[in-house]
Amino acid sequence: MGDDIVFWIIQGPGWLLFAYLVVAQCTSALSYELGVRWGTQEPREQITDVGVAFWWGLALADLVFYTPLLAVGLIAHWVGADWVGPVLGAALGATVYWPVASLATVWKARGAAGWKLPKERQYWVVLPLIAGWGAVALVLLVVSA
Repeated sequence: MGDDIVFWIIQGPGWLLFAYLVVAQCTSALSYELGVRWGTQEPREQITDVGVAFWWGLALADLVFYTPLLAVGLIAHWVGADWVGPVLGAALGATVYWPVASLATVWKARGAAGWKLPKERQYWVVLPLIAGWGAVALVLLVVSA
């Protein structure tokens, strides 16, 4: 596969994901209720206090660790930094990890008392796409190094 194609397979979706994280996750870490109003987080009445705590915890981890790591990794990849492998590789590993953890939570919580996720189908469409891109980008990063 050509270097230009590999570059854009990593960069294009990477920056789209970064923008999504800033809007949906980082904002929700600062104000979960704002995320609920924007439709990027689930209301307490539908997922219980424990569900809110879990989703907020992921949003906070995205704010303080994952989103900055992804940005630094994408910039390193863009400029061809020699340290891109470990940094972007770590971010891409997290890109696979958190959708899997989230889907496992959605699946396991289904039917639990107080848990009613009316937009569950969206999770099963979007999160596998994110995890799939993360896995493909990680493989491309390794083989193109």
